[in-house]
Amino acid sequence: MQPKINYQKILEKNLAEFQTRERKPRLLLHACCAPCSSYTLEYLAPYFREISVFFYNPNIAPAAEYEYRLAELNRMVERVSYPCTVSVLPGVYDPERFTAMAAGLEEVPEGGTRCFNCYTMRLQKTAETAAQGGYDYFTTTLSISPHKNAAWLNEIGIRFGEQMGVPYLESDFKKNGGYARSIVLSREYGLYRQNWCGCIYSKKAANP
Repeated sequence: MQPKINYQKILEKNLAEFQTRERKPRLLLHACCAPCSSYTLEYLAPYFREISVFFYNPNIAPAAEYEYRLAELNRMVERVSYPCTVSVLPGVYDPERFTAMAAGLEEVPEGGTRCFNCYTMRLQKTAETAAQGGYDYFTTTLSISPHKNAAWLNEIGIRFGEQMGVPYLESDFKKNGGYARSIVLSREYGLYRQNWCGCIYSKKAANP
């Protein structure tokens, strides 16, 4: 059996190394929503000179839900003062891509192949965008959720990082109380907090 990888320890080592650099790096941070971004940005901002929050989530439906989550993310970023430059970079909303990916996997339970493919779809686009934008690293807020598979996320991110020439910042943001802190910050900022990832299948599972 492969030993379990402690992605939080890897992250801490990388962040400590960033502090020794003469010039801090730039990060493209894929984000699923404002609540998950709240702690992640609070944690990462001191180590970067610039973070662009990439909102690419074709899984979210309907369009009104997508727009609301994006608006909440913009509102939070505009409200909070960070020790580095933070901006929101909206991706293209292409729900038909998610629908095509999920075809035949509609009945797969949450956390299965459909979710793996959804992670893959979003992280591939993030890696491509990071390469196009000349970022030093990319990562995602998704691992802050106890319902998301951090090992899968890191495996996928590392693979696309190698393909695109932009390192994936290995992480597991739920560790060290990250998820609990995101709940506190969501209340503090008055953020809209949902109990499903955004797709119709996760909503059905969360609200049977």
